[in-house]
Amino acid sequence: MNTVISLNDINKNYYVGEITISALQKVNLKIMEGEFVSIMGASGSGKSTLMNLIGCLDVASSGEYLLDGVNVSRLKADEFADIRNKKIGFVFQNFNLLPRTSALENVELPLLYDRSGILRNNTKAAREALIKVGLGDRLDHIPNQLSGGQKQRVALARALVNNPSLILADEPTGNLDSSTSLEIMELFAKLNKQGKTILIVTHEYDIAEYTKRTVFLKDGMIQWDRKIKHSDRPNQLPVNHGKRNYE
Repeated sequence: MNTVISLNDINKNYYVGEITISALQKVNLKIMEGEFVSIMGASGSGKSTLMNLIGCLDVASSGEYLLDGVNVSRLKADEFADIRNKKIGFVFQNFNLLPRTSALENVELPLLYDRSGILRNNTKAAREALIKVGLGDRLDHIPNQLSGGQKQRVALARALVNNPSLILADEPTGNLDSSTSLEIMELFAKLNKQGKTILIVTHEYDIAEYTKRTVFLKDGMIQWDRKIKHSDRPNQLPVNHGKRNYE
């Protein structure tokens, strides 16, 4: 089994005048091909920073990050953009769909920036991705003609269209009702069973329980890394001070 993500002694600092803010401290993490992992932690714990680094949206202050065996810490800006486009599919809480553009055209967008030329028929690839997430009958609908769950399915199809090594989802159920959230998580679980490596940031334990492994952050450090259990819920976990959810 291949290692998709390998983080070695990752540190991330931000500087405000003469003040140094340490967002991540000596983070070591490996995620293997086909894993389904959630990242949890309180506000300010570093989970968003970690997701941005893994997604090649930011770079570490020190340490080494290998994505699919490629040391992304040493890449130039254009190479950084290429690896994001080829290796990573993003799903966001707010969907990030173009409002006047059809579902099909929204899903085609990543292919417009693909310089490899591997997928030459963009429309066919986008249509297949939408069919995979159950929206084959909504190809021509624009976002305001879709429900929240359907919008997130379009966003997921867009993440899948380049056949990336890794799907990153940042609070993918944050704007959905409970029933729709479960539908989306069932879809993620199905994609994982088909072999997709998926990493989700969430503050909801019900969502994390869908994944096979949870990485819990506190003060920029990994506090624990294991399969989440009912006994790990907040009323029995001292580190989160009795709160049910994390913002």
